[in-house]
Amino acid sequence: MVDGGGCMKQTSDFMPRVSKLVEASITTKQELFRSTETLSTIAKVSELLVSALRQGGKVLLFGNGGSAADAQHIAAELVGRFAFDRPALPALALSVNSSCVTAIGNDRGFDQVFARQLEALARPGDVAVGISTSGNSANVLHAMSQAKEMGLQRVALTGRTGGRLKNSVDHCICVPSDDTPRIQECHILIGHILSELVEGELFKQEGRQSRSRRSHRSESS
Repeated sequence: MVDGGGCMKQTSDFMPRVSKLVEASITTKQELFRSTETLSTIAKVSELLVSALRQGGKVLLFGNGGSAADAQHIAAELVGRFAFDRPALPALALSVNSSCVTAIGNDRGFDQVFARQLEALARPGDVAVGISTSGNSANVLHAMSQAKEMGLQRVALTGRTGGRLKNSVDHCICVPSDDTPRIQECHILIGHILSELVEGELFKQEGRQSRSRRSHRSESS
């Protein structure tokens, strides 16, 4: 079905499915932010990150698969920039060093790939952020046990129940869904919110100057 009227029919068959998936994503986000508890937890995590970074701490993020990509994404927003130019913020995603991950996995088991890196890289005052849609990823749970031993603040992004991770951290942001894609879509939204709030709070002056420059360029064009 690649020519004639077939292509148009195939496209029209997909359109309702596209709309349904978009609606499912929107509905999950709406449910997420109807919860006062969730909004409060996101606000508390934002304050925690700001406090840790102000005191010279760093953010260490980790997860598997799509959650590893989300960890990298959030780390990139903090190290690079989110909304405006400003000094870099210290953040690391623990899935990116393939030699380290595979060496630890080979020698100690995959369950230890994040815990071992925390042991090497984390210091008191840092924040460990574990991302798991189920809340039951073994290597994320082991990492949180290591984080607790080291006195780190512990944050989790999970799905509806929070899994075992919910009771292993200081703050757990639970997305009200059991559908992995919908949970991950909310996780990156939460990551963007945290990045924007942290950047805005730590670098208020730079943000005002950046907005002023953009406004000036717009008026001049």
